[in-house]
Amino acid sequence: MEYDIPTLGESYCRMLGEMARITLRAKGQLTLPEEIRKAAHLDEGDLLEAKVTADGILLRPQKVIDASQAWYWTPEWQEGEREADAQEAAGLGDTFDSPEEFLDALRTRAKPAARRFKR
Repeated sequence: MEYDIPTLGESYCRMLGEMARITLRAKGQLTLPEEIRKAAHLDEGDLLEAKVTADGILLRPQKVIDASQAWYWTPEWQEGEREADAQEAAGLGDTFDSPEEFLDALRTRAKPAARRFKR
């Protein structure tokens, strides 16, 4: 399943093209420089995917998504989020000052309940 996860952002893009020299240590460990960790929003324990490419070695951050929250990152749900954001930006939709006001609006718009007939 594919997930539409946000990109790393502007600070990461500023780092593109800049190289840092790092040393491979015992047990295959690497230490990424602080400026790279900050730009890529990496924290201790984060997962990285390593891949050998024609240009060298590519390290790609892998953010783990809790299985109970995976639905949020599906393409269908993200499309709905973008649609909602566009509607909000266009001033569409209603806002409510209280939960009671919201519930009153729902009751006003709801279809009347079907009546049950006694036999």
